[in-house]
Amino acid sequence: MEINLKIDLNVLCKTIVKEMLEEEGITYELQSSTTVKVLSSPSVEKLNHLAQRMKPYGITIIDDQKEAMVQKIKTIIIDMVRGEGGSLPVNTSSYLSEKLGFSYGYLSNLFSEMTMTTIENFLIMQKIEMVKHLLSTHNLTLTEIAYQLNYSSVAHLSNQFRKTTGLTPSAFQRILARKRATQQA
Repeated sequence: MEINLKIDLNVLCKTIVKEMLEEEGITYELQSSTTVKVLSSPSVEKLNHLAQRMKPYGITIIDDQKEAMVQKIKTIIIDMVRGEGGSLPVNTSSYLSEKLGFSYGYLSNLFSEMTMTTIENFLIMQKIEMVKHLLSTHNLTLTEIAYQLNYSSVAHLSNQFRKTTGLTPSAFQRILARKRATQQA
């Protein structure tokens, strides 16, 4: 017997973090899927215990400020692409600067230094993953997806998709259709 699951990792992580913080008696405010504002002053031992309990779930408390800033950039971009921050902003650099209170030049240099890729490449990868998700789970046209993800045109989306995946969106859809057909047979 096989059970197929659809897991919303964002909800899963938030739930795990909430439960553990509450079990530790730490008063908090969840600011995003990866940022918690601690309202109480927990002891170092309590924080260490919390960190050890979260480790098996792949959740790590980040101590390094640069690493924390990079994680905030990633979270903002992921939330933007998933539509959790409303619609996609036209100017990502201004949006990030405004949200984080630093110049885009600083954020861009830090991100590149820490991840060996650019913010733009990370954004493109997230958008392409969202295109793949929407193509495989929703009955949307490429025009609707291009509009939803702020692409200037369907041609721009298609070119970026092909450069990133090596496939056109149409070829990707054909592969999905064949895969579904084989699974149903």
